[in-house]
Amino acid sequence: MTKIGVYIFLVGSILSACTSEKKEDHSNHTVAQEGTATKYTCPMHPNVVQEGPGSCPVCGMDLVPMTASTGDDNSLMLTDSQIKLANITTQKVSVKPIGQTLVVNARLKVDEDKTTITSSRTTGRIEKLFIKETGRLIKQGEPLYEIYSETLLTLQREYLLALEQYETLGKVEKRYEGFLKAAESKLFLYGLTKKQVEQLATAKSVQQRITFLAPTSGVIEEIAVAEGQYVNEGDRLYRIENITSLWLEAELYPSETRFIKVGDKISVRVSGFESESIMATVNFLSPEYNANSQITVMRASLSNSDLRFKPGMQAQVFFTHSSRKALAIPVDAIIRDGNGTHVYVQSEQNTFIPRMVKIGVEDFEQVEITSGLEENEIVAVSGAYLLYSELILKKGTDPMAGHNH
Repeated sequence: MTKIGVYIFLVGSILSACTSEKKEDHSNHTVAQEGTATKYTCPMHPNVVQEGPGSCPVCGMDLVPMTASTGDDNSLMLTDSQIKLANITTQKVSVKPIGQTLVVNARLKVDEDKTTITSSRTTGRIEKLFIKETGRLIKQGEPLYEIYSETLLTLQREYLLALEQYETLGKVEKRYEGFLKAAESKLFLYGLTKKQVEQLATAKSVQQRITFLAPTSGVIEEIAVAEGQYVNEGDRLYRIENITSLWLEAELYPSETRFIKVGDKISVRVSGFESESIMATVNFLSPEYNANSQITVMRASLSNSDLRFKPGMQAQVFFTHSSRKALAIPVDAIIRDGNGTHVYVQSEQNTFIPRMVKIGVEDFEQVEITSGLEENEIVAVSGAYLLYSELILKKGTDPMAGHNH
């Protein structure tokens, strides 16, 4: 059995199950119509028709009364429970703004504006690295490394001396308060935190090793130092990348850049998350083209607060241009097969009939209808393919075969 056959079999089982549940009600209704002979059919084999109830000679299922939709026409009449079970929703055909959609490949990159380089604040020896491997997540305020520095020892002693003088003579001479604040400011400039200075003031003894903390949250992408290594002031130690926001970069040709500008909204679908459409805003469009490839770079920012997206992931960008008003329906309402394009129109309550249509421009949400539908007609949106499969099951063949004119 092919995949299509299995799909149709399952759809038929779902929709016909509700019909079986209503078997008794349909029988009573038929009996009330005097002079009308009720015929019975198999939900899974519509070609099996008998004059009375019984079992299907093919699969053994109980036969069910033929409903109004079990005739020779192409209409489908469903019960409320079938509509609910198949999750069939409808929408009115209306005039909407619609344009052509361009699809461009893109990739996710680190937001360089949020990359932090951690450098040594002073000359000294790295005594300990708290993070020794790249790729680790770190939070702001977590310890990064521990350093022994003669400069920091001297600054601590100066601070403790100024503190002692202030506590002894500060009430007599105000200048000692200024000395204390100056010594404190030096410690802050060399990277000590307010809490570390307060601990120094409480302990009143210098710390041989000073622990430096992560200045921001992010991912450790580079470690440029090792334990025991001597470093100079300004030497690079760590590179931390904040990936709560990522850059989305796409390469555009001249024929594409004329349709987009900074500030435009674009729809993004990331590989692995194709079912989810994410809106982003274009914030950069390079003013020059590569001389050889004749492409330029477009960039947008993508929120990533839950860290599910990773730098390097592939994505697709969808943007619409040449917008105009036209008769349109959702893309999901369209059925495409070898016979052409058709939709399922609701002719009356819970009754649908297939109808061939011609389509025009299409974006990632809706499609223009150039013929076959009128404004305010109602079409099936979600569940349209279920109706298509059920009608094939009912007729035993594609009901739209021969209508591709």
